[in-house]
Order: sequence, then structure tokens, then C-alpha cells
Amino acid sequence: MEHPVIERKRAASPESQLPSPSIDQITLQVNGTAHTLRVEPRVSLLDALREHLDLTGTKKGCNQGACGACTVLVNGDRILSCLALAVQFEGADIITIEGLGSGGALHTMQAAFVEQDGFQCGYCTPGQICSAIGMIQEFKAGLPSAVSKDSSAAPEFSDEEIKERMSGNLCRCGAYVGICAAIRGAFKAEATR
Repeated sequence: MEHPVIERKRAASPESQLPSPSIDQITLQVNGTAHTLRVEPRVSLLDALREHLDLTGTKKGCNQGACGACTVLVNGDRILSCLALAVQFEGADIITIEGLGSGGALHTMQAAFVEQDGFQCGYCTPGQICSAIGMIQEFKAGLPSAVSKDSSAAPEFSDEEIKERMSGNLCRCGAYVGICAAIRGAFKAEATR
């Protein structure tokens, strides 16, 4: 039997007196399909995708926005889903690695990663691919990066630009040579279409 003083302290702990969190019903448009979920407001988009929708291609790396493994596309822009709350994206168009490609064919960027060996263990690859797609859209829109030589002119699609723009996506295996080659290849393939 426990000591009575310890028992009383445990019964009066502040955690036991906290109200239970609210549950929100939200509808997320993911990979072209609407999904209605019941989640707490504090659930990250990453956890909603992985734990509520079983879309496990998006990876939980650091869970603090430092590695890029959780990168997805929202309305065409790349975001770190571990730092975003699911409730923020009701009505937004969310694309994960599972939603790329069409008709059973790989997306141009996915095919380039395979062709150029842009991965080793593959853990970071979904985030790398989603980030690269978003990065190319930013580049095409003429957005400068920290290494763009002239912010008033369209930047040149160089290795220096790719490395700077992809610097938020880490690869523990060090497959950066293949990743850069894959991004260059996909960029060229899209330009010739």
C-alpha cells in the first residue's frame, strides 16, 4: 500500500484537472480526394496525413522543421508538414508523394530520381521530391534565392541555385550528387515538353 500523503498528491495533480482538448471536424483535400477527419486543433498536418489517412510516404524526420523529410505541396507551394496544423489547411489542395504521377506513371521528378540514383536509403526521398517540385515552381516564377546574382533578373538554373534552394532538405546518406542531377534532369525534361 502506498503512503497516504503520496496518494493525496497524485490525486490533486494539475494534469488531472485539465479540461480535455476539443475535437474539430475538418475536411482535407489530399491527392484529389476529400477526407473528413475528427482531430484535435493541435494535430500537425504530418500526423493527420500519416496517422489519420495512412499516407505514410511523408516522413517524420526531426519533427521540428529542420530536415525537410515531411515536405508536401499545398496549393503548389512546398511546406514542412510537421510545423503546420491540419486545421489550417481545410479547403487547400494538398499533394503528398502518393499523389504525384498519374495513370500509374511516375511524375517527371520521381522518374528522374530513379534514373539518376537520387537516393540511397530513401527515407528523405519523398520530401526531397516534393520540395524539388515546389522549388522548380518558385524558380519558374522568378523568385530569387540567396545566391541569385541579380535579384531583378531571372536566376540561372545552376547547381549553386539548386543546392541553395534545396538546403532545407537533408540527406543523411549524402546522395546530393544524384539529387542535383535528378532535379536538373527533371527541369530539362519539363522544359522540352
